[in-house]
Parts: sequence; structure tokens; C-alpha cells
Amino acid sequence: MSGHSKWSTIKHKKAKVDSQRAVVFQKYSRELIVAARLGGPDPAGNFRLRTAIEKAKAAGLPNDNIKRAIEKGAGAAGAENYEELTYEGYAPGGVAVVIEAMTDNRNRTAGDIRSYFTKYNGSLGATGCVGWMFDQKGCITFNKDDVDFEKLMEAAINLEADDVTEEDEEYKVLTSVENFQKVTEGLEAEGFKSVSAELTRIPQNTIAVTDENTASQILKLLDKIEEHDDVQNVYANFDIADDILQKLEG
Repeated sequence: MSGHSKWSTIKHKKAKVDSQRAVVFQKYSRELIVAARLGGPDPAGNFRLRTAIEKAKAAGLPNDNIKRAIEKGAGAAGAENYEELTYEGYAPGGVAVVIEAMTDNRNRTAGDIRSYFTKYNGSLGATGCVGWMFDQKGCITFNKDDVDFEKLMEAAINLEADDVTEEDEEYKVLTSVENFQKVTEGLEAEGFKSVSAELTRIPQNTIAVTDENTASQILKLLDKIEEHDDVQNVYANFDIADDILQKLEG
């Protein structure tokens, strides 16, 4: 999970600042709208909506905003017709990038993302060009201080989770996409309180980045993509050396 961990860690460090920005609130609102449109407005019977609500609340999205987004998705206030799209390409150094977006104008979104790749010496590719390099997984995260690892491991195994990993101050339970809801709800029923539960993409292999200039361009490209209103998630398979990361963050 090296590449997944590096980008996740970098994003986590930025989360407190980013969560105050309107663009991030808009991303959560779009997910709420689409989840409610596809599965209905009742989170008790709509697992995607329930996880979207939990993520939105954790990010500080006000309850009124959450309610309005769900109502839009349910058709009560005329929801925007968002389309879910995936873009794939290469960042500098041959790093694979997968982008998940929700847009009401696919031409605008594709044009913007293509321009970002061009500006930072990458290339936007055809659908499928790098997606095969990533495994789609459910990822349920727990604070180390909140759970006993052995008990979590036992419960996860009994629920047929794929793996339990340790990362910084967290434990992560990984599942297949098909088993994600079952494991999430099963762990909740066992009394385990998660920090987050989401579908993600984990690189099968990572590319070591040892050149500072290349690393800088990769991070600038991913930051720019993340900032786009239509982009929901970004995944990449790089592994930038810690000393280079410290220089760039300094």
C-alpha cells in the first residue's frame, strides 16, 4: 500500500485546511446528491448515502447542507444531473493516475484535466490505460487508540475481510467491493467505531520517485486535479522518498 499510503498521508495532512474550503464541501454535496438519487433518501436503506453522510459530517459539512443535498438527489428541489466519470493518465516519471469525477459537463471537465496533465508534463490517456494497475477495495479505518488490534483482526477474519493493516496511527480493514457493506456493518455490530469507510483504489505496484523536480511536478499535478470542482477522488502509484517529501513540504 506504499503509493496509496503516501498520497493518503499527504492528503490527510492537508485535510484540516482543505475542509474549510467551499470546493471540498461541494464535493461532499455532490456525492450526497448522487447517492440519494441512485438509492433513495433514506440512509437506513441506502448504504452509499449513509457512508456519504458520515464522511460529510466528519469533514464539517453543516447538517442543513447535508439535508439540502439529499433532498436535491431525491428530486425534491431539482437536482443537477451529475455524471460519474473516470479519467486515467500518467504523471511525470511514469506514475499512473486514476481520477474519479462527478460532472454536469463532461467536455469541460475533460478539457480542464487534460490541460493540467499537459502543464505538469504528464499525459491524459484513454480509459483503461492504467486502471488495471489498481485494485478496487473497501477500506474501513480505525484509530489505534480506539480498538484492540487482535479483536479487530478476529472480527474482520470472521466477516471475510481481505486484510487488516497498520498505518501510522490507524488500522485499516480492507475488503472486496462486493463485501464492503457486509464487513462495515458487521464490524459496527461488533462495537467497532470506524473513523471512515470508503471505496478506494490501491496500486498493485509502486514507482519509486527519487528526483526532487519530478516529485514536485507530481505533487503539483495531483494538487491541481484535487482542487477541481468536479473531481471526487485521485489515486496514484508513486513512492516518493521521505527526505524529498520533507524538502518539498518545508
